[in-house]
Amino acid sequence: MTQHSLSHYQRPILETPKNEKEILLHSCCAPCAGEIILAIQASNIKQTIFFYNPNIHPKQEYEMRKNENKRFCDAHHIEFIDADYDTDNWFERIKGFENEPERGKRCTLCFDMRFERTALQAHESNINLISSTLGISRWKNMEQINASGTRAANRYDHVVYWIYNWRKQGGAPRMIELAKAEQFYQQEYCGCVYSLRDTNQHRLKSGKERIKRLVKFYTEDPSQS
Repeated sequence: MTQHSLSHYQRPILETPKNEKEILLHSCCAPCAGEIILAIQASNIKQTIFFYNPNIHPKQEYEMRKNENKRFCDAHHIEFIDADYDTDNWFERIKGFENEPERGKRCTLCFDMRFERTALQAHESNINLISSTLGISRWKNMEQINASGTRAANRYDHVVYWIYNWRKQGGAPRMIELAKAEQFYQQEYCGCVYSLRDTNQHRLKSGKERIKRLVKFYTEDPSQS
């Protein structure tokens, strides 16, 4: 993948739906967002980062992920919107699906909620194009994410959800390479209290320790990552 690394890869000019030159990009975290932000910036597309993730638990975890994302945006002079941390609404939306597996119905409901708010923000800001950083992660179901994004955009006549495979052409490995270069905070679970519960249960069954939050960061040293 050397030809696709940060030092060798020449970014292509991205073609957006209807040749839109502005996008509202929902971001879940800095590691997922960094590569996508740089790709969009290289195509001279105006972007605003929309951080709306009321699923992230607990509050200290939320603040860490948000601040890491904002740090990167500030360094690249990109507007960053810190949206509401309305956890009560999130728990109400997820009620009854607490024991769903990862990538199951609970995740669909979570994506729907976050993208509906993103589409509303785009509508109110007269931005016609939205997308999300969620799909670059290999842990996520890209079709599930794109379906939620499309449903949300379809609520408004002028809003379109941009379906783009950010993993291709070395995007996923480059995401990690950039995370190490920036020494981003390295979260070890998706974000919600239920993913934290399930991840810890899996770790304990595998003879590993529980997740230690807020202490692990990406590093260039292979022995420390």
